[in-house]
Amino acid sequence: MSINMENIRNIAICGHSSTGKTSFTEQLLYLGGSIAKPEKVESGKTVSDYTDEEIAQKISIHTSCSHINWQDVKLNILDTPGASDFIGEVTAAFRAAESALLLVGADVGVQIGTINLWRQLDRHELPRMIFLNKMDKEHADFTKSIEDLKEKFKVAFIPVVMPIGRAAAFSGVIDLIDRKAYLSQEDKIIEGDVPEELKAQVEEYRQNLIEAAAEGDDALMEKFFEEDTLTVEEIRRGLSLAFKERKIVPVLCGAVLSNAGLTSFLNLLTSIAPAPGGEVPAQNQKGEDIAYAFDPEAPLSCFVFKTSLDQFSGKLSFVKVISGKIASDSELINAREDKKEKINKIFTCQGKTLAEAESLSAGDIGILSKLSTAATNDTLCNPNNIVKFKNLMLPPPVHSVAISALAKKDEDKLNQLLQRAAEEDPTFSLHYNRETRETVISGRGELHLNIILGKIKEHQKIEMETKVPKVAYRETINGSADAEYLHKKQSGGHGQYAKVMLTVKPLKGGEHFKFVNSIVGGSISKGYIPGVEKGIIEGMAAGILAGYPVTGLEASVVDGKEHSVDSSEMAFKLAARGALRAAIEKAKPVLLEPVMNLNVFVDNKYLGDVLSDLSSRRGRVLGQEPMGGEIQEIKARVPQSELLRYSIDLRSITSGTASFEMEFDHYNPISGKTADEVIKAAQAQKDGD
Repeated sequence: MSINMENIRNIAICGHSSTGKTSFTEQLLYLGGSIAKPEKVESGKTVSDYTDEEIAQKISIHTSCSHINWQDVKLNILDTPGASDFIGEVTAAFRAAESALLLVGADVGVQIGTINLWRQLDRHELPRMIFLNKMDKEHADFTKSIEDLKEKFKVAFIPVVMPIGRAAAFSGVIDLIDRKAYLSQEDKIIEGDVPEELKAQVEEYRQNLIEAAAEGDDALMEKFFEEDTLTVEEIRRGLSLAFKERKIVPVLCGAVLSNAGLTSFLNLLTSIAPAPGGEVPAQNQKGEDIAYAFDPEAPLSCFVFKTSLDQFSGKLSFVKVISGKIASDSELINAREDKKEKINKIFTCQGKTLAEAESLSAGDIGILSKLSTAATNDTLCNPNNIVKFKNLMLPPPVHSVAISALAKKDEDKLNQLLQRAAEEDPTFSLHYNRETRETVISGRGELHLNIILGKIKEHQKIEMETKVPKVAYRETINGSADAEYLHKKQSGGHGQYAKVMLTVKPLKGGEHFKFVNSIVGGSISKGYIPGVEKGIIEGMAAGILAGYPVTGLEASVVDGKEHSVDSSEMAFKLAARGALRAAIEKAKPVLLEPVMNLNVFVDNKYLGDVLSDLSSRRGRVLGQEPMGGEIQEIKARVPQSELLRYSIDLRSITSGTASFEMEFDHYNPISGKTADEVIKAAQAQKDGD
């Protein structure tokens, strides 16, 4: 049955590791009547954490989808992982949601994961609520937690509930909108009146709430000035407007395992969170940027925000419907592949449990099974109305290893399985580096890669070897030089004869290669010039110092000599290679190493240790910038060879609290001991081969 867009709420549940996201989702499903009883994470039976890896690790690895109905509104709940290694799953959830709930431990306050998620939410321009969980734990402090949030994020945090007691004395929450107390008693939540001793504090908090609601709308502000109050419905309307425009961040609190505070969250979500609507960035068939509106009456379009490969159901494509309605007989086109897809079965899900549906309407989330071409980031649309939605804003990989199967017979199968993993997880990549002759896999961290490889080893019984990947160095020249080379060979019949004279000089401005034919007088026939150029290109690819490709070079052929019988294109190619080598050896050849732009996000207490470590890695710190509170962003440039294990080392230095991003910036010359070690290693590799 189709659902009106106005009666849908899509929300992403996110937070630092161990803030209670999976338990929160479990309790929501219980309150909404979708499950008979909530399970604990330790049981391995929760709706959200259902894969073998999640049950074994007792952490969320994938974003799970589930839903409940609350006050005639369908709530699609996206429970996301907390570990930074799986930020790609969080990104997918943020793309599918119109708002987010950020869980924070009331006993520990804002953590590095909280800050990183906040930055991601800002990038997606998502309205967000805060739920201060674990109010029943020692050191839990509602007021201190809110002050911590205000210090770090400089926005208007507006409490919509307040706790009754704290730590061991915590017994429930008071909903400030409707002035009701919700007390936790055994397995039940009992609704009651506000305790007499808290009434003054409730009115103080409620007045702040009313003022925040009034600022959401001019008419409400005018009434507030006249009457100094608003009705409950006006409060909700004002909060809804302010929340949608991200002027305020509502703050709730509770204790998930006792269900405290969750009823207030559900009531608030259905009353103030935005339904799907507005416009999303896209491109039309001509490749022009457009704003595409959510519209149930428009031609069908949907976005694949996640792909899962299930051993029983096959490939599952998680979609957010933007316009129209998907029915089981729909015929769509994959805008990327320009190929048709026939929709066979449509599902909604509660974790791993799929329920077949007749259709999905605009704004809703569901699953399409066994699509032949669809992948994450694809747009599926009506063939008569081609549109392509903007890709996910995925972070780049930060950790790589070279991998090979121990048994040669397993190599092809291992590559196939890694390709499947890359199809399922767009933050994981696989490529063969021709320069280093290694298969390299890359991801968001050591845990990320270990989970993927552990799954392959466990289910496919493939033994594999991983090691630190080699760095793809380059070679170049610092000077100009001339050289000539005579290739002459006689072995009966036609021989081989070619003489080439070359001039080489450095190219500036990042150019790779330039070939110049400076032959005057026809000493080398035009038909042999392509052979000369091929020889130079092949010689550059083979390198001189350590076998790495040469770049930044201009080569001019200035003279030569040919034989009327024994010359050929092959002979001139070989002569050009010899002349190039001789010229480069005289032109001050140097090694180049890749240098990365590195951004590190670290707590102040580890700042000195991280800066010292970067210095030991030959890094150059460009500056640092406060991110709010105790978090600093360090900007640096560091040689790639020094960062091959940085995700592991940084975790060790900062007790797992820091994170980083990096991308290639440029190549830089190296000399002395560093260059000698690279050349020595390359020679050892060559001798070994």
